[in-house]
Amino acid sequence: MIPFRTLSPGQVIDKVIIHSLDWSLYQVSIEQNGKETWILDRNGQPMTARNILELEAKFERFQVASMVLRHESAYDEMVNQPVRQGTNRMEVPIGRNRLGRS
Repeated sequence: MIPFRTLSPGQVIDKVIIHSLDWSLYQVSIEQNGKETWILDRNGQPMTARNILELEAKFERFQVASMVLRHESAYDEMVNQPVRQGTNRMEVPIGRNRLGRS
C-alpha cells in the first residue's frame, strides 16, 4: 500500500485500476512494473469514492499509460454455482476526461 501523497505529479504510472466493489463504491490501485499496489488516502485508509470520475480526476497530473474499471462478480456464489477454475474478472478501459484541469 502506498499513500497517494507520496506519488509525484508528472510521475509515469503503468496502469490505474478502479475497483468496483459495490453499488457506487470504488477503490483504487496502481500497477507499476507488473506489481499491483493499493492507494491510501490521507488517513491511511484505502482510497475510496462514490464516483469513478472523482478518482479519475485525482490522476490528471500523472502520466497514466492506461486506466481501467475492474469488476469481479460474486454472482456464481450467490446462485450456488460451482467454483470456477478461472477468474470472472472483467476490466473495461476508461478514457481520460481531463476533469481535474480548469
